[in-house]
Amino acid sequence: MTSAKSEPELQKPTGISGEIWGGLAAMLVALPSAIAFGVTIFAPLGGSYAAAGAVAGILGATVLGLVSPILGGTNRLITTPCAPAAAVLSGFAIQMVAQNTPPDSIVLMIGLIGLLTGVIQITFGAIGLGRLIKYMPYPVVSGYLSGVGLIIIISQVPKFLGTPKDMQLWAAVRSPAAWNWNGVIVGVATVGVMLFARRLTKAIPAAIIGLAAGLLAYFALSLRDPSLLSVVHNPLVVGPLGGSQGGFLASFGTRLHAVNALGFSNLRVLFYPALTLAVLLSIDCLKTCVVLDALTRSRHNSNRELVAQGTGNIATGLMGGVAGSGAMGPTLINISSGGQTRLSGTFEGVFALLAFLLLGSLIAWVPVAALAGILIVIGFRMFDRNSLHLLKSRSTILDFVVIVVVVVVAETISLIAASGVGVGLAILLFIREQIGGKVIRRKTYGNQVFSKQKRLPEEMHILETRGDQTVIFELQGSLFFGTTDQLYTALEAELKTRTYVVLDMHHVQLVDVTAAHILEQIEDMVSERKSWLIFSHLPHIVPSGQDMQAYFDQVGLVRPSRQVRIFEELDDALEWVEDRILDEERQKQAAAQPLELREIDVFKGRKEETLTALEACTERRSYHAGENIFRHGDDGGELFLIRSGSVRIILPLDKTHQHHLATFSRGDFFGEMSFLDGAARSADAVAFTDVELFILPRARFDSIADEHKKLAMNLLEGLARALANRLRHTDVELRVLQEG
Repeated sequence: MTSAKSEPELQKPTGISGEIWGGLAAMLVALPSAIAFGVTIFAPLGGSYAAAGAVAGILGATVLGLVSPILGGTNRLITTPCAPAAAVLSGFAIQMVAQNTPPDSIVLMIGLIGLLTGVIQITFGAIGLGRLIKYMPYPVVSGYLSGVGLIIIISQVPKFLGTPKDMQLWAAVRSPAAWNWNGVIVGVATVGVMLFARRLTKAIPAAIIGLAAGLLAYFALSLRDPSLLSVVHNPLVVGPLGGSQGGFLASFGTRLHAVNALGFSNLRVLFYPALTLAVLLSIDCLKTCVVLDALTRSRHNSNRELVAQGTGNIATGLMGGVAGSGAMGPTLINISSGGQTRLSGTFEGVFALLAFLLLGSLIAWVPVAALAGILIVIGFRMFDRNSLHLLKSRSTILDFVVIVVVVVVAETISLIAASGVGVGLAILLFIREQIGGKVIRRKTYGNQVFSKQKRLPEEMHILETRGDQTVIFELQGSLFFGTTDQLYTALEAELKTRTYVVLDMHHVQLVDVTAAHILEQIEDMVSERKSWLIFSHLPHIVPSGQDMQAYFDQVGLVRPSRQVRIFEELDDALEWVEDRILDEERQKQAAAQPLELREIDVFKGRKEETLTALEACTERRSYHAGENIFRHGDDGGELFLIRSGSVRIILPLDKTHQHHLATFSRGDFFGEMSFLDGAARSADAVAFTDVELFILPRARFDSIADEHKKLAMNLLEGLARALANRLRHTDVELRVLQEG
């Protein structure tokens, strides 16, 4: 985006020089604002406290700059007194004056509010509230970024034009007669030089060059207008700081003396404004951090930053300074001037202290229009002009609307209100994305995909014919109130015609009460038709942290009296369904009788003498459920023919994990790979139920192969035909899955 590209385009100095230049430039912007905020807070106490307010503002910029970056979690962030602090603390001062509280006590209480604010912010960081800001979608961040830029421009245009302080933007623009053309010339010179500074030199930040140009333009104009050389009552310059070190020490002693005048009743009234201020400063700072991430492609540590901000406000409260937070304007100046790490914030505090102690008279000559010009350039660079591309696609128009809404709220109400609106819009964006996503990952039928149990040809024919009784839905994403209609619509038609409805939950991340209620309605519909609702792969813990199996039990979704079953895996569910379908097609009594050799599929139709000779080469063996028939790595060479029961083939993955490859049942065979190539067993064979087997060793088979060549050929042909059928069904299943 355009705003993100502004940083590398400025060709800023790097290393320690970049930190120094960034801190210096940030101080030049932050210090006049801090002084103004301090005067605003202390002005209700009376004219004699204006100088104390200016000192409090400077102390805030100094202490916050020195302390917060040490513990901070955001590079380049400049912490300084800010507008939310001025609004809350000036309102508190007005309230206390109306209650006839002594001014010295009010000064002390303002410091205590800052201290308590810091404690609350540290608590916010300690319990992890700072992480919430990381879930803010970028359209909200972009809107906040553009809104801050517009606010900066609107607030600085009157200063740029040199109009009276009480004149707002539109009145100032419509009143050229009120413009101070000396200020306009200084501002234009600053903006023009700043825009083209990178073509002049890469060693000095553009903001510093622009400020120098503004100073030169101002003193050049003074040659024509000598009145500009007076700093007293001169609206074009910052003016005298209104304090000194001695004044600070005297006021500090006065605050200590005022402690005795405070009672518990006074302290109780501090909590609410402190809590309000802590919330506002935290939001303001973390919003600045998010914008900073967008501009510099970095990632801040929100909780650590809250702790750092709280520590800084505790320190400035103890020193009598104005509370503050990470401020947008000075931070952007720091970035554009070469600041790269938290060290630039510390340099800002150092320079603020030096400026107060040593350079107060020089700072008084900084032209207000020059500072306004610098901030106007920064404000324009904050606009996300690439956001206009969101209008080109219908799918992104809502994102553009979010940006516009955040900007409008920021301009018409406040940045704090815009933050609240942004949080609400973030929730709406999340719901939109969840609703827009498909909850049905794939839909297949029981005659398209099959379980891993290997079936005989006649059994496969039955399943292919009657498999459409089963429908399998693989669900995904979040099942919540926003997607339940989509889920029900997809299932409704199938519920009226299918006997088995399988819902595979492997890719589901969330199920809320509304979705559980819809599933319960589906369960009722299925039960009325004497059909079955089957859940498979219910995860114990989904990404949201929900224990889905426990949740289903809590909401009563699975009840023994209903037509509902739950299986660990989809394959288990399919195998259960297939068994029910096959059981309906055959006599249970006949199915329970162990097969003789002539009844096994690969030997059907063979001559009696051939079967007699072959049976003489086999042995009969029985296994109980759970017994190993062979293990991975065992010597092979035997073909196993199942007379009754079923056998599972398991592939061991490691000491604790395994993979189910296939299940073979009555009338089928297994172990053919080692029987054919003589190699070791490649997997485990485990009796899934009680099993009775015919076992044909390869050595015995070879001994009769010469005498009964046709028998040998027929057996091998039968094995090949069965393997081909298995591969053919696997191909069909893979094709369906690929198309899905």
